Amino acid sequence: MTSLGLPESIRACLFDLDGVLTRTATVHAAAWKEMFDAFLRARDGEGFRPFDAVEDYDRYVDGMPRADGVRSFLASRGIRLPEGDPDDPPERDTVQGLGTRKNAIVLEKIKEMGVEAFEGSVRYVHAARAAGLRRAVVSSSANCHDVLVAAGIADLFEVRIDGVVAAERKLPGKPRPDTFLEAARELGVSPAQAAVYEDALAGMEAGRAGDFGYVVGVDRVGQAEALRSHGADVVVQDLEQLLGEAGEHT
Repeated sequence: MTSLGLPESIRACLFDLDGVLTRTATVHAAAWKEMFDAFLRARDGEGFRPFDAVEDYDRYVDGMPRADGVRSFLASRGIRLPEGDPDDPPERDTVQGLGTRKNAIVLEKIKEMGVEAFEGSVRYVHAARAAGLRRAVVSSSANCHDVLVAAGIADLFEVRIDGVVAAERKLPGKPRPDTFLEAARELGVSPAQAAVYEDALAGMEAGRAGDFGYVVGVDRVGQAEALRSHGADVVVQDLEQLLGEAGEHT
């Protein structure tokens, strides 16, 4: 499987969405910042410490289910809020309410800005399909289907395990491996026969915890060493680097 940069034993590819297939990670980071900054300003006044759209995003929310990201970041600031209910309105200061607020912001930003797929990733997925590999998208986003459709790549994947499916099946999110394991199960392969493609540290940990056959780290923000230390077998800046033996790994 050298033409795809994979071991010969791999039979399926499990792709994260944001940051791997689509350029939506920056949109999500901006939405998290807008939501958290408004919350912190109202709570602490104008002297509040803002949410860092790079460091705080990478460390506390990237790749996680929405509510887990809210809890994780708030805990880093020593803040505890009531859990609330999934149908809490966005103005309610609960974990679920803040998550709803963030989702409303990101949907508006996607509507305004549109969704762009990484061309190298699209070429790679086409090559994987041509090689007869099974393909799934594994994302914590509840908006995964809409993003895939907006990017024009929904038809490239046989299985979608996203935030909606995870909630229905009560699957814990990344860094637990359960959503990736569910995708492999639906594709009819063992974890050892599946490759995981992720740009988030939580996704790297999920790939390692699930004993998958190969874990590809996609470094869009200059965190190659962190991706390796969290479980990546190889790190590339774009999936197109894996196409053919000439691809250079970082």
